[in-house]
Amino acid sequence: MATPGPPAPLISLQGIRREFAAGDQRITVLADIDLDIWPGEMVAIMGASGSGKSTLMNIIGCLDRPTAGRYRYAGQDVARMPEEERARLRRAHFGFIFQRYQLLPDLDALSNVEVPAIYAGAGRGERRRRAAALLDRLGLGERKDHRPGALSGGQQQRVSVARALMNGGEVILADEPTGALDSRSGTELLALLDDLHARGHTIVIITHDPAIAARAQRVVEIRDGRITSDTRSGPPEAPPAATPDPAPPEQTGPAAIGGRLVEAFLMAVRALNAHRMRSFLTMLGIIIGIASVVSVVALGTGSQEKVLENIASIGTSTITIRPGTGFGDRRAGAIDTLVAPDADALAMQPYAASVSPEINTTASVTRGSVTAQVSVRGVGTGYFDVGAYSLTQGQLFTEASLRARDQVAVLDADSAATFFPNGEDPIGQTVRVGRVPLRVIGVVDASGASFGPQTIRIFVPYTTAALRITGGATVNAITVRVADDYDIDLAEAEIGALMLSRHGTRDFFLTNSDTIRATITSTAETLTWLVSAIAVISLLVGGVGVMNIMLVSVTERTREIGVRIAVGARRSDIVAQFLTEAILVCLLGGFIGVALALGSGWLIESLQDTVRLTYSGLTIALAFASSTLIGITFGYLPARSAARLDPVVALTRE
Repeated sequence: MATPGPPAPLISLQGIRREFAAGDQRITVLADIDLDIWPGEMVAIMGASGSGKSTLMNIIGCLDRPTAGRYRYAGQDVARMPEEERARLRRAHFGFIFQRYQLLPDLDALSNVEVPAIYAGAGRGERRRRAAALLDRLGLGERKDHRPGALSGGQQQRVSVARALMNGGEVILADEPTGALDSRSGTELLALLDDLHARGHTIVIITHDPAIAARAQRVVEIRDGRITSDTRSGPPEAPPAATPDPAPPEQTGPAAIGGRLVEAFLMAVRALNAHRMRSFLTMLGIIIGIASVVSVVALGTGSQEKVLENIASIGTSTITIRPGTGFGDRRAGAIDTLVAPDADALAMQPYAASVSPEINTTASVTRGSVTAQVSVRGVGTGYFDVGAYSLTQGQLFTEASLRARDQVAVLDADSAATFFPNGEDPIGQTVRVGRVPLRVIGVVDASGASFGPQTIRIFVPYTTAALRITGGATVNAITVRVADDYDIDLAEAEIGALMLSRHGTRDFFLTNSDTIRATITSTAETLTWLVSAIAVISLLVGGVGVMNIMLVSVTERTREIGVRIAVGARRSDIVAQFLTEAILVCLLGGFIGVALALGSGWLIESLQDTVRLTYSGLTIALAFASSTLIGITFGYLPARSAARLDPVVALTRE
C-alpha cells in the first residue's frame, strides 16, 4: 500500500517581491519571500512597523499583487487569475479582521455582516438568517440592529469577525486585531480566534506583540521585507483536528445577477438617504433642467394650440389683399390704387362668400367726459361675417348705410365698456370721432381672434370713413371670405389674376389665414426649440454637477469601497452601485422637475387665462428618459473611478 505524501500547503509564496515607485526611485517592501502555510495552521507574522508584514497580508488576501514571484492558493496560480477570479477568492475563502474594524457606518450590525453574502448571490432571507446566527454565536444577538457608532470597540470587532465568517472564512486574516481594543476586549477576541482555530480555520495574525504571537502554533518574523525566522520550516506533523464549516455555494446565473442589481439599488437608496442634503443639491441642476424643458415645451404646445383654435374660430378660408409687396414694404403707404371698386368687383366672383374693404385709422374718440384713443375701422357689411364677430346689441350696417354714408357706428365690447362704464345702453347714444358725431347702432363681440396689439375698436361704414374721417379714396385692405365649396388656393390665384388685370401691375400682395397660421406655428416652434435648447444646456450642466459631486462622493467613500472590495465585491458590483446612485439622483430629480413643471403650470393657469400650457405624456416620458441617460452618461465616470480604486490604498484612507 502506497504511503501518502506530505500534505500540500494551502498558501504557497515563492520568491515574492513587492516594490513601490517613489518618484524616480523604487522602494522594495518585500524581498524574496518564501512562505508556505498549511490548512488549519495558526500563524503569527511578527515585525516592527514598516517591516512589510501588512503588505505580505494584503498579497495573501489578494488585495495586492506582487511585483515578482509566484503565489499559489490551493494549487492555483493567483497571479494569473483575472480580477473577477481574485474577487471570488476573497469572497469565498478569505475573511478579513482589520485593526480599525472597517465596518460600514450607514449599516447596522446585521447588514454589515451580510455584505459578503450579497456579492456571493445569496438570497436575502438566507443570508440574513446566517448573519443573525453568527451574531448570536458571537454574543451580539441583542445588538443586531445597532449601527457601528452605537457599539463598543470590542463589539465592532466581533461584528467584523462575523462578517469574516459569513461566506465560510476558510482563512482568517487578522491585521493587528487587538490594536484598537482595550485589554479585556483584546483577550476576548484572541480567545475567539483560538476557538476558530480549533474549528479548523486557518488563522494568519499580523502583529508586533510577542504575547499575541505566542498564542500561535507558528511564528514568522519579518524585518526589512525579509523573513528572518520561522519556528517551523515544514508541514505540521498532524492534520488539523477539525475542518471549518463549508462556504455556502455561490449563486450564479441571471437570478443571481438580478439579485445583486436589486441589492445595488437598495444600497444606493441607503447611501442617498444617509446624505439627503448632498443628494438634493446634486439633483438640483437636473430638477431645474427637466422642469424648464417640460414647461417650455408645454408653453410652446399650448401657445400653438391656442393660435390654431383662434384661427379656426375666424375660419381658415379668408384672403386679404393689401397694397405693396409685403408686410415690410415701406412704400405701401404711398400706393393709392387699392380702392373700394376692387371690392365690388371681387364680390361679384363665384368664390366670394363675402367681401369687405377696410379703412384703418386711429383717432381720439369722446363721449361725455370720457376720451380715448380708438382704432377706427371703416368696413363693409360683410366685414363682421369675415371677421367672425357676433352681434350682442342693436344692429349692423346695411347697404343703404354704405350708399348714404350714414354717420353711424358699431362698437366692440371693449369700446362699449370704455365709453359706457356704468352699464348704460349705448344704442342710440352719440360718440365723437374727432369732430364727427356718430350714432351708435350696435355692439359686437369677437368670437375669433385678432393678431397684434389689442386696442378698443369702433366700426363705421367705409364710405363714411373715407368721406368724413380720412378724406381719402383708397382703402387699406380688402378681405374676402372664400365660399366653403371653393378651393382656397384656386381662389387665391383667381383673386391675384383679377387684381392684376384691374391694376395693370402687381402693387398688392395676398395673405390668407393658412399662411398666417403656418407662420405663427413655425415661429412658435422655432422659439420653443430655442428655449428648449437653453433648457437642455442647463440639463447638461446639471449632469456635469452630478458627475462632479459623485466624484467627490467616491473620494469621501474611499474606505467604504475598499471594504467592499476586501469582502469580495467585483468591480462590476462597485460600478453598479455608484452608477445606480447617479441614475437614482437623476431619475428623482426628473420626477421632482416634472412635478414642479406640472404644479407651476396649474398655478399659472389658475391665476389667468391668457397663457396656456399643454403637457404631453411623450414629453414627460422623454424627460425621464433624458434624466436616466444623463445619470448613465455622467455617472459612469465616477462609478468606473470607484471600481478602479486600489483596495490597499482605499482601506488606509482616512
